[in-house]
Amino acid sequence: MKIAVPLLASLCLTAGAHAQQPIVFSTESYPPFSYQEPGGSYRGVGIDQVEIIMRDVGTPYTLEIMPWARAIAVAETQPMHCVFAAARTAEREPRFKWVVPLFIDRSILVRHAGSKVKAATLDEAKQYTTGTHRADYTEALLKSLGFPKIDLSADVDTTLRKLLQDRIDMMPMSEGVYQKLKADGTPIEKVMLFSEQHLGIACNLDVPDELIVRMQAGLDRLIKDGVQNAILRRYGIDELQ
Repeated sequence: MKIAVPLLASLCLTAGAHAQQPIVFSTESYPPFSYQEPGGSYRGVGIDQVEIIMRDVGTPYTLEIMPWARAIAVAETQPMHCVFAAARTAEREPRFKWVVPLFIDRSILVRHAGSKVKAATLDEAKQYTTGTHRADYTEALLKSLGFPKIDLSADVDTTLRKLLQDRIDMMPMSEGVYQKLKADGTPIEKVMLFSEQHLGIACNLDVPDELIVRMQAGLDRLIKDGVQNAILRRYGIDELQ
């Protein structure tokens, strides 16, 4: 009995520490989902939703934009860390605790406008050099589909520059991002549909289940009340069905 008392006290202190410890969110620069404005403010489809969710939950948090490979690695290895917007794939499912969906995304293969690249099927697309950024779910997907010529970059901006310089033939891209880039005058064209997936918040397994439940409830309310679709419209993206 003398051992049980300090053990119980230790467990209570641990739970209390979790309750007070802020959640650390990481994401990448990927307009219109997440980006930093010239004045320093963070904005985007994902960031706006996370801000609303965490305000409703009432748990303190911090947010940092960094290269995707680092962002997802930090969330997987560091307690009380989360990353967004991560594709919820079968391979990633057991590695994180999930809050979904921030967005249901269709990913397409795009080419430099005017390019002779042409493909109607994934098998036809495999003849081309396809670029993506390290640790993105599309890297694993391209490999699993048997794409033989994959060019990896540190971030999506570098991959896009390579595409526009004709150093690669195609790259996978969120349809929402494609719409935004086209509206801004970026010379790219759709080749074909690549995949469809749920994007959400992926949290370290150390994050308490109770907090995940509250975050999910906050996202569910945001969706039910039409706030999520209003955010999508604000950034020029088609509403979720």
